[in-house]
Amino acid sequence: MFIPIRDENRSQTTPHITRILILVNVIVFIPLLYSTFFPEDTTVRLFVESLFMVPADTLQAKNLHTLFTSMFLHADIFHIGGNMLFLYIFGDNVEDAFGHFRYFLFYLVCGLAADFAHILSLTTPMELAVPTLGASGAISGVMGAYILMYPRARIRTLILAYFIAVVSVPAVFFLGFWFLLQLLYTWVDIGGGVAYWAHIGGFVAGMVLALILRRRKRKQLKPVIPYYAETQV
Repeated sequence: MFIPIRDENRSQTTPHITRILILVNVIVFIPLLYSTFFPEDTTVRLFVESLFMVPADTLQAKNLHTLFTSMFLHADIFHIGGNMLFLYIFGDNVEDAFGHFRYFLFYLVCGLAADFAHILSLTTPMELAVPTLGASGAISGVMGAYILMYPRARIRTLILAYFIAVVSVPAVFFLGFWFLLQLLYTWVDIGGGVAYWAHIGGFVAGMVLALILRRRKRKQLKPVIPYYAETQV
C-alpha cells in the first residue's frame, strides 16, 4: 500500500478553494454519517439518497442536479478520508497555477467528465440503476493536471508492505502508477463498488484542461519551484 503524506512543492498562494472544498465535503458528510448510525430516521436518509447520482436518471435528463451534489458525498470515513487527503496534497498547486475561480470551474468540469465516463462504462440496466457518489472523479482531474504541470515535484510517500518506509517519489511516477492501477482494475474487472472509469475520465479531463489552460495563460502561469524538505512523504 502506498499512501501520500505530502508533496514538496510549495504553493505561492493560499489555496482558499481547496480548503473550502474540503470543508464542504466534511460538512455534507455529517448527515450521511448520521443516517448510518440512525437508519430509523428515514427523513435524513431519504434526503441524502436524493443527492446520489443515478446513471439511469441522468440518461433520461432527470435529477441533473445530482451530477454536482454527488461530488460532495462519501460512503464512509475511509472514502472521505482518502479523497480529502489527495485533494489536500495536490489541490493547492493546481489552484495556485489556475487561480481560484478558474480552479473551481476546472474542479466541477472534471467531476462532470468523471460522471459521464462512468456512465459510458455501464452496460446493463442493473448497473445503470446503481447510485454513485464521491469526489474522487473531480480529484482525479486535479491529479491529472498536477502530473502534467509538476511531473518532477516530489511526493513523500508512506509504503506499507512487508516493511514500513517513507520515500520521496517524483509525481510523474506516483501519479502515473496510480493511473495505471486504475486501468489495470478495469481490465481485470475488479469492481468492489469503485467507479474506476470515473477516475480515468477525471484524470484524462484534468490533463486535457491543464494543456488548454496553460496554453491560454502561459504568460500568467509561473512555475512553482519545488521545495525539498528533509523528511516525510
